Amino acid sequence: MPVDRQFCTFLLAGHHFGVDVTSVQEIIRAQEMTRVPLTAPVVRGLINLRGQIVTALDLRRRLGLPDRPDGDPPVNVVVRTDDGAVSLLVDEIGDVLDVPESAFEQSPETLTGPARGLIRGAYKLDGRLLLILDTDRTVDLADARAPD
Repeated sequence: MPVDRQFCTFLLAGHHFGVDVTSVQEIIRAQEMTRVPLTAPVVRGLINLRGQIVTALDLRRRLGLPDRPDGDPPVNVVVRTDDGAVSLLVDEIGDVLDVPESAFEQSPETLTGPARGLIRGAYKLDGRLLLILDTDRTVDLADARAPD
């Protein structure tokens, strides 16, 4: 089977997601975060990554999913963006998967809510779908509101 794409996969509220492996800088365990007042709720804080200050985004909140249960530390998927590194907080890291491009389908028109603009589509895998995040749109918080 020819390999067309590689994705770093992770779990979020029981859903399987993936981001292009070339956009991932590193995966790190939960880090101490400094909260930032008056930011959008999706911004969980800032982390000090070996001297580099990185914004940590809660992907559950970004996608409109329920908050992570207390006591379940997130995993940081640090991705490279045009504006620098950003950490995506996820529940559990998965494998790097090789998937054929022929298994991809774009998001259906009936998909609604915040996920509509953030999920590029899905790969049909054995017994499940791998939802592919658009990393650039996910870290763009122009539509995220700060608290009033």
